Amino acid sequence: MKIAEIYNLDIYSDAGQFLGEVRDAIIDLEKGEVSRLLMEEWRNADKTEAKRLLHQKSILFKNIRNIGDVVLVSATGQSQQPSEGSPELTELSRR
Repeated sequence: MKIAEIYNLDIYSDAGQFLGEVRDAIIDLEKGEVSRLLMEEWRNADKTEAKRLLHQKSILFKNIRNIGDVVLVSATGQSQQPSEGSPELTELSRR
């Protein structure tokens, strides 16, 4: 599946709660994989806004249970947040 195919798909928890839509993705170029899906675009985000996006408007890709007509994510996956100094926060703070 290409990453472009999941943009604008609805994201639901496995408990049936609507979480948002896929608006952007963070790709780990070293590993060659998607690390997070974002429910808001993060272009031109300052450091504070980038932290908010990662903490409140992102889903770890490893917590996705299924991708079809919607993205189904494990409810426990919503609570795992990036730590200070994580590659994601470092990358976003450079922008």
